Amino acid sequence: MTTAPETLVAVVERELPFPPEKVWRALTQQHLLEEWLMKNDFAAVVGHKFSLRGDWGGVLSCEVLALEPHKTLSYSWNFPHDDPAFDTRTVVTMTLTPTAKGTHLRMEQAGFRKEQKQAYGGAKAGWAQFLGKLEQVLAKVN
Repeated sequence: MTTAPETLVAVVERELPFPPEKVWRALTQQHLLEEWLMKNDFAAVVGHKFSLRGDWGGVLSCEVLALEPHKTLSYSWNFPHDDPAFDTRTVVTMTLTPTAKGTHLRMEQAGFRKEQKQAYGGAKAGWAQFLGKLEQVLAKVN
């Protein structure tokens, strides 16, 4: 019997003072996604393949894996790289839970190999920044 290799999961959570419907729009509309995450050609359709293009020059290859409007969005987050420490094949899952004051957002990026500690640490720090920008975008859109 073989067991799956151990992987690391980056988790960042935020309490947002906005309803899940508004948060969902910012997670799934291209122009809003670009404001807080990266340039993209995203579409909220299972199976849709899209790219995220970072200001740092990197391009992520992604595919929508699952979605349940206003609740859950999951997509692959692959970064092909010659250095195995940065060659990531992960899955990002955003889970929205309504709260009395808005929405609890849980971002999980799963699949970092144990030798990818730098990429894993970068993801945790990066997502904290991205979600901070998301909150700013939500504050200024209707």
